[in-house]
Amino acid sequence: MKINNISLINFRNYEKLNINFGDHLNIFYGKNGSGKTNLVEAIYLLALTKSYRISNDKLLIKKGSIKTKINGEILKNDDTTKYSVSIGNEGKIVEINNTKIDKISDYVSKINIILFSPIDTRLIDATPSDRRKMLNIEISQINKEYLIVLANYNKILKQRNFYLRSLYVNGNNDLSYLNILTNKLIEYGLLINKYRIEFINNINTYISNIYSDIFKSGELKIKYNSYYNGKNEIKLLKIYQQNYKKEMEIGKTLLGIHHDDIEFIIDNNNLKEWGSEGQRKNAIISFKLAEIKVVNNIKKYNPILILDDLFSELDQEKIKNILKLLDKEVQTFITTTEINKVDKKIKKSANIYYVENGNITEENYG
Repeated sequence: MKINNISLINFRNYEKLNINFGDHLNIFYGKNGSGKTNLVEAIYLLALTKSYRISNDKLLIKKGSIKTKINGEILKNDDTTKYSVSIGNEGKIVEINNTKIDKISDYVSKINIILFSPIDTRLIDATPSDRRKMLNIEISQINKEYLIVLANYNKILKQRNFYLRSLYVNGNNDLSYLNILTNKLIEYGLLINKYRIEFINNINTYISNIYSDIFKSGELKIKYNSYYNGKNEIKLLKIYQQNYKKEMEIGKTLLGIHHDDIEFIIDNNNLKEWGSEGQRKNAIISFKLAEIKVVNNIKKYNPILILDDLFSELDQEKIKNILKLLDKEVQTFITTTEINKVDKKIKKSANIYYVENGNITEENYG
């Protein structure tokens, strides 16, 4: 999979931009605030319909404008498809080949993006909800059904929490409807649990070797923690029923996949408790590179890789090892303020762009 080009209209600091990309390594360099990250953010948004930096879509619109639009042409399995995301007063509109797509779930998973950004380096020390969000984003790109099941789970969870509160307030002892909601919650939860187990197992197939190749020491694996692990519908329903009284008192569902978490384990130690800052960064990068292998194995094509501000996070040796590992068939986008940190041989084979105040100029290092 490759993105041939992208056009931006009133996106961030770009009033109008139309740019073609190289098939392999694309490096964007320039000072902070010049628009490098805005460009890769646009590529990410084209794939997932949302930013990885902010939650308020309106902030993506260039100041003084009322609408932004991103168009991109994606090459996948020798077929070219046009994608579009517009954000304005009418909300968000997504299109494929100029045809409006009503459901986001029918759009997401068409373009596969693996992203590493400075925000990700804090993932290990972040909250469980942050790590679940990351899991949800990555799995939904691989499996469209996952996004649908997750939406259904969250809908039932909301209904169940509301009903728990109403039972307590009204003093209602009829639990028949609560049992119906609980059974649906379990049904969707077990499906999500299955998808997550499969994803983590796939990541663990590759991540240890990748970590070792880059950082030359340590055995890394991911541990998936879920109350649903190893339990069936009957056992889970019994556990939920034993907690009904407590749940009604607090008006909230106590158990479920909405409390799942993952741990990064290196040499049998939890990195959150024992790892250095360097090991945390290294683990996240290894996770992202393992995802490339997982996507390729399932989808039979490579995803697009974005490494935002990579060089500020690692030393020269680690950067060199990472770039060596990058498959030449993986279209990669790197942003940096330090073009001098890129090996001369790599620069000769890459497409290099200088970014300044929303203007992009391609440079030749051949």
